[in-house]
Amino acid sequence: MTLTRGEVLDLLERYQLRPSRALGQNFVTDPNTVRRIARLAGVGPGDQVIEVGAGLGSLTLALAETGASVTAVETDRYLLPVLRAVVESAAVDVVEGDALRLDWPALLGDGRWVLVANLPYNIATPLLIELLERAPGIERMLVMVQREVAERLAAPPGTHARGGVSVKIEYWASTAVVGRVPATVFVPRPKVESALVLLERRSEPPVDADRAGLFRLVDAAFGQRRKMLRRSLAGAIDLACFDDAGVAPSARPEELTLDEWARLNRCASSTPPPS
Repeated sequence: MTLTRGEVLDLLERYQLRPSRALGQNFVTDPNTVRRIARLAGVGPGDQVIEVGAGLGSLTLALAETGASVTAVETDRYLLPVLRAVVESAAVDVVEGDALRLDWPALLGDGRWVLVANLPYNIATPLLIELLERAPGIERMLVMVQREVAERLAAPPGTHARGGVSVKIEYWASTAVVGRVPATVFVPRPKVESALVLLERRSEPPVDADRAGLFRLVDAAFGQRRKMLRRSLAGAIDLACFDDAGVAPSARPEELTLDEWARLNRCASSTPPPS
């Protein structure tokens, strides 16, 4: 059983809670929505699920309904007693902590995990990059984020939404927007539409590249994304690298594929930068 809108409002009133803007709290109040999220996550008996930002536990209950083993992470100390009371009968393990500061390797151990989360937009990007880099046990993620953030996470080459984070996530995972969530199912109601993004970790990166160097090059270019690459990367790579990599120096960063970035980086790594 999950929480209805009336039950969410009752919990907020009974415990005198007010959703925190600073923490980006918008609680899902529609049982059909949380069950759809659990279904799209593809979890069931035998799966280990980690939920970030469990809030009042509506999505947590839907995940537990599937038969999966659920660990719920929540940072708000005022919500924690309510969350524990709501999910107590579902045998959910509740962990207090800030997802951006957790010791993820210690929490996850050697197991294989699926992450499901309703993420405020201000932590979505740094958290996903952190987990892809430091939590290899998380093999799949289904996250609900602001629609514009979702489009950036999954943006292919040549689209306006593509940014540095799009390239970095593509290095680690295949990504797709798999659904939308209307503002009407939240309390309080946000001013933006949300979307669901599925990330599936690759067994190995699709390109042969020095990751640190590749990401530095991507950051340098997207830091001046309106400029052509020959300008934004003028201090980072020799102009001859564009010919060697088969990349037009007049291109802008959002136009490049991950493979083209890797080719540019290989040349940059083997050629002294211009003085």
